[in-house]
Amino acid sequence: MAGSKARPTSADAPLIPSDRILTLPNLLSSLRLLLIPLFVWLALGPEADGWAFAVLAVSAVTDFLDGKIARHYQIVSRVGQLLDPIADRLYVVSTILVLAIRDVVPWWLVVALVARDAFMLGVQLVMRRHQLPPIPVHYVGKAATVCLLFALPLWMLTTGEGTLVDVARPLAWAFGLWGLAIYWWSAFLYAEQAHAIVSGRRSEVTA
Repeated sequence: MAGSKARPTSADAPLIPSDRILTLPNLLSSLRLLLIPLFVWLALGPEADGWAFAVLAVSAVTDFLDGKIARHYQIVSRVGQLLDPIADRLYVVSTILVLAIRDVVPWWLVVALVARDAFMLGVQLVMRRHQLPPIPVHYVGKAATVCLLFALPLWMLTTGEGTLVDVARPLAWAFGLWGLAIYWWSAFLYAEQAHAIVSGRRSEVTA
């Protein structure tokens, strides 16, 4: 997501990332990062699950808003391109860890999500080794994150009792499992794209 207005000269012209840092999308991504330790403390310390749910909901809204603002106002920055996916990953990993510690979700779900991020780290290291830029965020990967952003607050709701829990639990698992499946699908798409780019670079060098 990103940072500074950079209006293209035509509708089809790509946006050029700026070097600005203080932009609204970047501030929203930063807020999402700052909310992570607050959520962890609320959920594991006093176990104030209502407030923990509220923090997760605000985090999900900020993720939606920074993307919406960036697209609507054609804002993009190099800092934002790094900050947003980092905030998303830390949000997902920290929340799923807390939920596993609280016995809300099984540990295999944590392993599956962390393994996916480890896989993507390997892909990015391969790109860096060949002196290639990171692969841009794919819409499939973003769709997976959106599913998980819905699932995590819903899982937090299942720590209580009553009708709301009965409604939230199947929805949380539906969004969570779909998010996990799409998350891995996007990883394979990224790996395929990276392989094509590296192979093309090798062909250029040997030509």
